[in-house]
Amino acid sequence: MIQRITDLRDYFKQYDKSIQEPEKFWAKIAKTFTWQKKWDKVLKYNLHQAEVNWFVGGKLNITENCIDRHAADTPDKVALLFEPNNPNDAPTKITYFELYEQVNQLANVLKAQGVQKGDRVCIYLPMISQLPISVLACARIGAIHSVVFAGFSASALRSRIEDAACKIVITADGGKRGDKVIDLKNIVDNAVNDVSCVECVLVVKHTQTKVAMDELRDKWLEPLIDRAAKTCEPEMMDAEDPLFILYTSGSTGKPKGMVHTCGGYMVYAAYSFQQVFQYEENDIYWCSADVGWITGHSYIIYGPLLNGATSLLFEGVPSFPDYGRFWQVIEKYGVNQFYTAPTAIRVLAKQPSELVEKYDLSSLKVIGTVGEPINEEAWHWYDKHVGKGKCPIVDTWFQTETGGIMISPIPYSTPTKPTFATWPLPGVQLVLMDPEGNEIQGKSVDGNLCISFPWPSMARTIWGDHQRYIDTYFSAYPGYYFTGDGSLRDQEGYYRITGRVDDVIIVSGHNLGTAPIEDAINEHPLVIESAVVGVPHDIKGNALYGFVTINDHSQDKEQLTNELNAYISERVGPIAKVDYIQFTNGLPKTRSGKIMRRILRKVATGDLNQLGDTSTLLNPECVEDIIKGKL
Repeated sequence: MIQRITDLRDYFKQYDKSIQEPEKFWAKIAKTFTWQKKWDKVLKYNLHQAEVNWFVGGKLNITENCIDRHAADTPDKVALLFEPNNPNDAPTKITYFELYEQVNQLANVLKAQGVQKGDRVCIYLPMISQLPISVLACARIGAIHSVVFAGFSASALRSRIEDAACKIVITADGGKRGDKVIDLKNIVDNAVNDVSCVECVLVVKHTQTKVAMDELRDKWLEPLIDRAAKTCEPEMMDAEDPLFILYTSGSTGKPKGMVHTCGGYMVYAAYSFQQVFQYEENDIYWCSADVGWITGHSYIIYGPLLNGATSLLFEGVPSFPDYGRFWQVIEKYGVNQFYTAPTAIRVLAKQPSELVEKYDLSSLKVIGTVGEPINEEAWHWYDKHVGKGKCPIVDTWFQTETGGIMISPIPYSTPTKPTFATWPLPGVQLVLMDPEGNEIQGKSVDGNLCISFPWPSMARTIWGDHQRYIDTYFSAYPGYYFTGDGSLRDQEGYYRITGRVDDVIIVSGHNLGTAPIEDAINEHPLVIESAVVGVPHDIKGNALYGFVTINDHSQDKEQLTNELNAYISERVGPIAKVDYIQFTNGLPKTRSGKIMRRILRKVATGDLNQLGDTSTLLNPECVEDIIKGKL
């Protein structure tokens, strides 16, 4: 069992150990897991070449640690709770022993379809129990899973399938999202048409939608599982064998397939989950993210199961059947740890407060945010209305590339501070760099956020293109991993992420991070959310252009613009006032909820011919609306 940090003194003690003797620190944690062969060397690395190896020579299978040991010790404990899209539908509970059998059955189905160690399997499923089971079945037999969010278009899905040369696709007849049914099978058909690498499409019957089935390629999954054996020997994997590929959008070029490996990822996902959420026996943990993102991989499946936790899987959306759904689910299951996105919090905070107050949220012990920095107004609302002033808020920062949470308060140990992710987790060596490549010392400073020493769950490469991995993450500051984010470090040494470095705008010689400006705008009672970008300006070099979503378009726009700039002037400074404000009905977002500022920059500057592919956005229709509003 991983030893939890107990108080502030213990945090500093653990952090100092992790920096002074990193190999000894991580070896002690790794020893709490089942290894078929112990490692020969804890760490071997060269950051200049982006070469990192953890637990060199070690042999293991991550599913033995996620499932087998718990199935033996606590077979009747619930591993996964499935809450369906419609609250009137029956939920599902899967114990650790049932999970053991179901993962083995699907693993045997994959083997029967010719899947071998090292083959890639694309998983394009809604948030149903077959999704984590498919992930774990791949890991059981050494296949590399590539989960694609079941909302991406056929072209986006196709590019990921082709890039990884996936042999099998696992999908469903459809997905449920609020009052809509998504035709997943048709999307897959369009994606894999004439794709030579795909030999078989396995289809889960979920929505009972009538779908076309290619008799040579497509197979219903349930009959195959019914005939499959319930035992499957786990494939022995080297610690550095790939576990999964997860695609993240590049600022330029095609999506990047980040490769995570078995040993180091396992150790860090388990460790970070335990420390950040302070999970205790019999707690009910809920992360509302989708498994299609790194948050879902690490903090719905692997992190919780490695710790023997009960993890809740939610198929629905926060607005269906009404905006009280999140709080209804927390009351229904007695959720103890709740982890969601600031975007969701901001939307829910705009709803009538009785939608929260009518539910009993007293079971909550820790509440968290993920995906982007949380603004101060949303933080205080979350604290007051959801946490009732008694639950620490873990404002977490990490990336697809990092594999696990890198900066976060430790509940009941780290004093929290709105908008600050606070201190790094043990083992994470953060530095701030100036544009010349020098480390910035001291406190009350800001710079580009880098990491100076390897951590176990860092991505090892970009699938099929290691040079791109070097160029993207290790060339700006040789010998360091460059996150691409800017950060402040305050007097306490707390870190506040100020946004992507390309979202730092120089106005009249002042470096202005967009996050604090957006925070100020978002505090206005009429504002739902905002995004600020830079546009060329003859005198200032750059001017600020704000896209602001409001909930009442009958307001006088000139007066509202003046009010917003007064908020900015008061909270950030007069230099940060926005020159142009365009009021919108919505902002273009990725499927994970991140605002696509790249598109907004192009709209603001009138560069409408190079918007790129907008079909994979959560809400592509809003781009046209924004363009019309600009014109």
